[in-house]
Amino acid sequence: MFTKILAPQVLLVSLSLTLGVITPVFSNASIALAESPLKYAQSVANKTEFGVRIVDSEGKVNFFPTTTVPLKEGDAYGWRIKLDNYQGKVKWREVLTLPKPPETWITQDSKNFSISTDGKTAISQRTTTPINGVIENFWTVSPGDPLGKHQIQVYIDERLIATFAFEIVPF
Repeated sequence: MFTKILAPQVLLVSLSLTLGVITPVFSNASIALAESPLKYAQSVANKTEFGVRIVDSEGKVNFFPTTTVPLKEGDAYGWRIKLDNYQGKVKWREVLTLPKPPETWITQDSKNFSISTDGKTAISQRTTTPINGVIENFWTVSPGDPLGKHQIQVYIDERLIATFAFEIVPF
C-alpha cells in the first residue's frame, strides 16, 4: 500500500522537475529568436576554417588548413565559412588583431576599412553574396608584417560566428 502512494508522488515530482527545467529553456529560446535581427537560422555557420591560400606555378589556387602561417611574401592567409540557410547577400565584419602594428596596412576597399589608434587592429566590413554558401576573406603576406600570434574574429549581422587564432612564423 505504501508503494502505491509513493509511485504517483515520484511521478508528479519528476514531471514537475522536468517541466520546470524544460519550460525556461523553451521560453528563453523563443525570446532570443524573436529579438535576433539575423536573417539566418540560429546555426549560421555549418563549417569554419582558417588556412593559407597558395597559388602554384600553373595558377591553381590551393587552400591548406593550418594555424601556422609562414611569412612568405605573396602567400595569403584567411578564413572560409560555409553558411546554412542563408538568403541573398551577407553582411559580415572581420576584426584582425596583430601582436604589433605592421609597417603598412593595405586594403582594396578603404571605404569599409578602419584601423585602431594603436595600429594593431584592422576592421573590415563587407556585404557579399555567398558562392555555394561560402563567404571568405584573405590577407596577402607583405614585407613588414609582424611575426607572432594573431587573431581574426568574424561577425555576421553583428553576431560573432568564428574566432581564428594563428601565428605568423619566419619563412
